[in-house]
Amino acid sequence: MGADEATGLMNQLFWYAAVISAPVLIAVLIVGLLVSVFQVATQLQEMTLSYVPKLLAAAVVLVTVGPWMVHKVAEFAVTMIRLIPSLAN
Repeated sequence: MGADEATGLMNQLFWYAAVISAPVLIAVLIVGLLVSVFQVATQLQEMTLSYVPKLLAAAVVLVTVGPWMVHKVAEFAVTMIRLIPSLAN
């Protein structure tokens, strides 16, 4: 395996990681922004008010998008396992 192939595999790994984590990160970002606006508008600075909604949003997204995420991880793993025989050359 050359440096170009290794770089390509790392690029693919980082792309899959970004795609798989994006739904959870975007949902938590949106909920965090909404909670921050609510806290500024009401001047309520409670610490649990910022963590609990984000945790619930992450859980809901993981439950709804979880099977797709597992499918993408399994797809990547199968692709990498199929590449093992060609790495010995």
